[in-house]
Amino acid sequence: MTRVICILALAATVGGCERAGVFNRNAPVFDGERFRTKVSSDRKNRQNFAVTVSTVSKSLKGAIAAGEYKSVQHCIQYFGTSEIDWTVGPDTDPQALPVTGDSITFRGRCRDV
Repeated sequence: MTRVICILALAATVGGCERAGVFNRNAPVFDGERFRTKVSSDRKNRQNFAVTVSTVSKSLKGAIAAGEYKSVQHCIQYFGTSEIDWTVGPDTDPQALPVTGDSITFRGRCRDV
């Protein structure tokens, strides 16, 4: 009986990890890798935003694509458009991208339609 309870507890824990994004099988893949991304913006002004992409060392090309993808998602969600005016973004020269630790941060502004 103890084994059954332990197995059920383990299954529930793994299932919870997937919901929390730890084992997200449906996350998009960029250049063969999955990247953790985070969008930050002021609640009163979602138009200006920053997207941070972690583990750039896996693939700079993939990290750039992941950052652009997350940025477009943000703008579509809040403004209904994928048009972005970039301060630092996917069109920035890869050598000029601000890599801090193992992360890059894009900054942009969603265009109003």
